Amino acid sequence: MQTDIDPRSLIGRKAFDRNGNKIGTVDEVYLDDATGVPEWAAVRTGLFSRDAFVPLEPSSLVDEALHIPYDRALIKDAPDFGVGRHLSPEQELQLYHHYGLDIAAPDPLPGADRDFGRLAGEEDDA
Repeated sequence: MQTDIDPRSLIGRKAFDRNGNKIGTVDEVYLDDATGVPEWAAVRTGLFSRDAFVPLEPSSLVDEALHIPYDRALIKDAPDFGVGRHLSPEQELQLYHHYGLDIAAPDPLPGADRDFGRLAGEEDDA
């Protein structure tokens, strides 16, 4: 995905699957703690539904909407970790495996917080 986009600007955008079916609306964006790069989005899949985590790479932003290159059923079956908190390295690995991505989650730096995927707009505690 284009990395120069402000991740907060993704919130509220419609999300579509590989076939153009509407999945829902981007609810939150998660950044990699080590790089600050937007890595995951939580997409609200319906009024009474949960949020589904989707990878921002290889997704794309087209005509003001997030297009995710996976089928709607796969997206809705993604592991449910809840939203509003960090994704652990183990949770990220589960998501990588779910989507068949070969990218491994980065190793934490010695002494660094082991949480990944902080929310866009969160302030650092430093």
